[in-house]
Amino acid sequence: MSQLVECVPNFSEGRRPDIVARIAAAIAKVDTACIPFVASPEQIVSAAFNAVSTASQLIDMTTHRGEHPRLGATDVLPFVPVKGVTIEECVALAHEAGRRIASELSIPVYFYERAALRSNRVNLEDVRRGALELLREQITTNPERAPDVGPAEVHDTAGAIAVGARPFLIAFNVVLRSTDIQVARQVAKAIRARSGGLPFLKALGFQLHTRSLVQVSMNLVNYEATGMTEAYRAVQGEAAKVGVEIANAEIVGLVPRNALDRDAEYFPKLEKFSEAKILENQIEACSETDQPQGAKGPESLEEFTS
Repeated sequence: MSQLVECVPNFSEGRRPDIVARIAAAIAKVDTACIPFVASPEQIVSAAFNAVSTASQLIDMTTHRGEHPRLGATDVLPFVPVKGVTIEECVALAHEAGRRIASELSIPVYFYERAALRSNRVNLEDVRRGALELLREQITTNPERAPDVGPAEVHDTAGAIAVGARPFLIAFNVVLRSTDIQVARQVAKAIRARSGGLPFLKALGFQLHTRSLVQVSMNLVNYEATGMTEAYRAVQGEAAKVGVEIANAEIVGLVPRNALDRDAEYFPKLEKFSEAKILENQIEACSETDQPQGAKGPESLEEFTS
């Protein structure tokens, strides 16, 4: 295929694999949708809409609880240029998808990053501030929280959604040998750009309840400036200050081939890594077959706020 777009929906579901599998099946109904959700510009909006529609039916935000900040059943829906597509074209796709979600599913839509229609909605953290709980209170009373398209009230069960267009982002997590959430939060605060740490790095600390460990979750929003090697070393250094070692690391979603250093310290620590994680391999797989390759949700939330 001469043109490819990646879409990276984050779903508010990490404990029920059957729900994620049903959402993935909905994505794969669109011909040539490829793991994890790469398709042509002509097909990507339909695949994205199928995912959001299915998630809205299967995930009830009135009972949802989780570690990550989130707006709805599908929290964010970013469109990313991969091959032969400009960021401006991805903006148009984001707007098309957002309008369809608003009109057909009655879910309020907020456009962010390059697709933002308001200057105060470029940063995801500003759109998602206070998460769904605060938005429920403010969406009907505060004009600053009114959606860009869709009803001025959150969907009863699906909540709201942020739809955007952005450059490629690497989601990179490092798990610490500690049960103390404050350690992960302290490390995250020290290394993230907003606190004066590494440039183009977002980081938060989370508890991994199923493993009795804590995790530093990172978004590398410009991996050529700050890559996984630098991020790993920063986490390692800050954790060492309080006597904590690294247990393992993981890449969530896809990673460009030129971003991966197989000789780096982090590489032997990677969990669940396979050649299918490499973006170019997925492009080649999509190009070699006319059959749907399926899709899957990320192992954990890819896009967050800090």
